[in-house]
Amino acid sequence: MARATNSVASRKRRKRLLRSARGFRGRRSKLFRYAKDALYKARYWAYRDRKTRKREFRALWIQRINAACRNSGLTYSRFMEALKKAGIIMNRKMLAELAVRSSEDFNRFLEVAKEGKSAS
Repeated sequence: MARATNSVASRKRRKRLLRSARGFRGRRSKLFRYAKDALYKARYWAYRDRKTRKREFRALWIQRINAACRNSGLTYSRFMEALKKAGIIMNRKMLAELAVRSSEDFNRFLEVAKEGKSAS
């Protein structure tokens, strides 16, 4: 008796995988065997780097805030400590945006931080 391979489902599965690998270079987009490995790695890296991106952006925001604070003679850690004591809850993303785009608004936060620092 002939071996049943379920070729319709197999072809559909392979076609779907090759369609996902469409933008890859060379045999990684043409041949099922190599496309399967390429997609496995691509998905692994995408999952891993979604977490890495969050980490890198937070570091960037902290660097921007720190640079803006140091122009006024204050360090990042002292600035964040003073904001917390003053009861100002602002995330790092928004503080970094203010530091880059609207320095006069950021300077208001710096003044509040300096007042809090001198009072304690």
